[in-house]
Amino acid sequence: MASIYAEGGGIVINRGRPWKGRADVAAMAAGFFDDVPDLNPVCDGRRVAGNDVVYSWAFAGHNAGTRNPLRITGRKEWDLAEDGKVSASRGWFDAEGYTRQVAV
Repeated sequence: MASIYAEGGGIVINRGRPWKGRADVAAMAAGFFDDVPDLNPVCDGRRVAGNDVVYSWAFAGHNAGTRNPLRITGRKEWDLAEDGKVSASRGWFDAEGYTRQVAV
């Protein structure tokens, strides 16, 4: 996943701490796969306007600790660099819903 990001690109999720650079983005993605090893992401839709992309997504899987099934939706907004790589990404998902599904 990190390879689609520009060298200095980054992501912020739910207005949290920024993950800057490909190594940070790779660490963030690895954390999701550690929590949900059978993660199955699906793009639900996208809009493109010049170098700006917005897409909605959903993922399903099971939490690694509780084995509870998860279904989470969210969206990302990407700013693309001239080479088509992601220079900035802002993502949102229902963190409370995620926590609730893990704990059930």
